[in-house]
Amino acid sequence: MNGDDGSAQARHARICVALDMKDAAAAAELAQALAAAEAVDMLKVGMELFYATGPEGYARVAAAGLPVFLDLKLHDIPNTVARGLRSLLKLSPPPAILNVHASGGPAMLRAAAEAVAEQAGGRAKLVAVTVLTALGSDDLDAIGLQGPAEEAVLRLATLARDCGVDGVVCSPREVAAIRAALGEGFLTIVPGIRPAGAAVADQKRIATPQAAQAAGADILVIGRPITEADDPVAAALEIRESLENALK
Repeated sequence: MNGDDGSAQARHARICVALDMKDAAAAAELAQALAAAEAVDMLKVGMELFYATGPEGYARVAAAGLPVFLDLKLHDIPNTVARGLRSLLKLSPPPAILNVHASGGPAMLRAAAEAVAEQAGGRAKLVAVTVLTALGSDDLDAIGLQGPAEEAVLRLATLARDCGVDGVVCSPREVAAIRAALGEGFLTIVPGIRPAGAAVADQKRIATPQAAQAAGADILVIGRPITEADDPVAAALEIRESLENALK
């Protein structure tokens, strides 16, 4: 949501909690608690939960009533990805956001965008993963992505936009460059969010929630700082309050 002046600094970032766990009952219980407290805006169901519990686990989480980001990062030949997305959009309720890997190339991205637009009637958003937040410069060199991470991310984000994709998943460090190059309407979903003092764990390109919001992020994906807290609801509410205070 943008402020009246439309600036990135006035953008109010939404909180998406990453329910990265194998137990559908525990994930659903946490989703319900966070939704009841209005502590988060969205729920993320990723590979760990979906592969362990399937559509049933997805439905139990979605029953909390918040929009769901189904984070399965499809990456295959165009026809396979398009068919996979059509199947995922038949989940009930359908996900609000799905994603693919931008490195799948232009034909795959176009096929994915067409499948989502056709199946969802414009109700779901498709985003493309650029460079995982767990990757640093040495990792990019090893897999042949030339240039600093920001250049690689911007190159992939531009490709995704040109292929009809609604937005990207990127680290907090690239949000400002994407916002400047691709405009306010291009969706940015940002993992690698760590409140001050939180453990970095396996992430490399990170930022605090306030810094990511100030850079122009639309959706902050936050997992362990909420889900592994002694009181997850209180932790999420504290992050929400910090974001609101940062805009005052």
